[in-house]
Amino acid sequence: MELSRDIDVRRSQARDASGLEMVPDAVARASSIDDVLAVMREAAGTTTPVTPAGSQTSTTGASITDRGILLSLRGMDRILDIDPGTRTARVEPGVTVAALDRAAAEAGLSFAPDPTSEHDATIGGAVACNASGARSLRYGPTRNHVRALRVVTAAGELVRYRRTMLEKNTVGYTVAQEPVDWFVGSEGTLGIVVEAEFALVPRPVRVTGLAIPFATQEAALAFVVAAREMGDDPSSRARAQCIEYFDDQALAIARTAADDARWAEGAGGLVYIEQAFGHDGDDAGGDDVLDRWLALAAAHGASDADVRAYDDPAALREARRFRHAVPAHMNERGATRRPFGGRKVSTDWAVPYHRLAQALIGARAAAERAHCQLPVTYGHAGNGHPHQNFIAHDAEELRRIDGVVAETIQCVLELGGTVAAEHGLGKLKRHWLERQLAPAQVGVMRALKHVLDPHGLLAPGNVL
Repeated sequence: MELSRDIDVRRSQARDASGLEMVPDAVARASSIDDVLAVMREAAGTTTPVTPAGSQTSTTGASITDRGILLSLRGMDRILDIDPGTRTARVEPGVTVAALDRAAAEAGLSFAPDPTSEHDATIGGAVACNASGARSLRYGPTRNHVRALRVVTAAGELVRYRRTMLEKNTVGYTVAQEPVDWFVGSEGTLGIVVEAEFALVPRPVRVTGLAIPFATQEAALAFVVAAREMGDDPSSRARAQCIEYFDDQALAIARTAADDARWAEGAGGLVYIEQAFGHDGDDAGGDDVLDRWLALAAAHGASDADVRAYDDPAALREARRFRHAVPAHMNERGATRRPFGGRKVSTDWAVPYHRLAQALIGARAAAERAHCQLPVTYGHAGNGHPHQNFIAHDAEELRRIDGVVAETIQCVLELGGTVAAEHGLGKLKRHWLERQLAPAQVGVMRALKHVLDPHGLLAPGNVL
């Protein structure tokens, strides 16, 4: 494997989904662990920075660089093993999330994390930013499913880490007890993941989705809180695997994707709920559970005539298509403004779910004060985690939108929230780190970085 310094090759790796453009000094494309080891050993000897990347779906600039080598792991795309007995999978980092889930399905299992870009996003990237998705409401983020990792260090050594899976352990500080967690969410700054072992979950017998429009955003968000509370009741079988929210602008985009301009006309918001049956003690039928969801929605003013049900694989794919149309549409709009100094600006903040309405009120007020168009808001409301997408048409508008996001982040932190829930910090959001974490916490991070990467070679500019 050779490094390429060809300008066209370098430019082909210069963009991700963030809207930034950074041209690396060289590009290396790995197809094996030996390739990664060779790159890192040479880089360590010459103190050359290395930034690992997969399909470059990062929204934060984490998978691009203008310093040193861009190391593409996309060619390491083998599914090494799926074991139905232990419900585990071993894969290389270039495997896409969707490909792993399809392979798991053949064994009656599922890979639970489902980021929106699952058909493009790689497993290595999912580990690097601790990716989530709609189903994280029920199954949690990628971290919950990582059992073991093989990692190439900044010094060019191959190491293995496996979770202890102990029920009790009092040896040392908590931060040191599970080294697997050092790398999940580290955005390539501590080591390069070259193989991962995941826990898989039983595949549901049946999944039904409900798209429920409401007259106002306030009613929709109140329903989200009630739905989450009903699902958290241990005695309730009405436990959604996702609760997704669309404001009126996002709903307008979804209507276009659904090829029905009159669907839920005049609605102020929509909530999409997905209920799985047939595993984890759930009943394989469950019409009574769906009736409970519908009754709860009606109690919050939903219009029965506009509710849509998705209860077979083809219909669920259609529901996913209209949901994913929103970020795809906004990405396309943002791309057209790059020549003018603008781009899409997306947030990734989250608050405790019962404070989501309060946070959105604060975000709206900040946009109105800055005379900015209100953002398109959609996403994982069940986790208190919406995405807000702005379109900056030029550099001046980008400056004002950045100010709006700063005000919103301050409100979010005051409500006990986080500045980044599933996409990481990368380069775009690293300046928020010290707004959220105390100096001692940042100091621990810097100490770990120094131990694992003393010369700062890995993914410079990400996180810290």
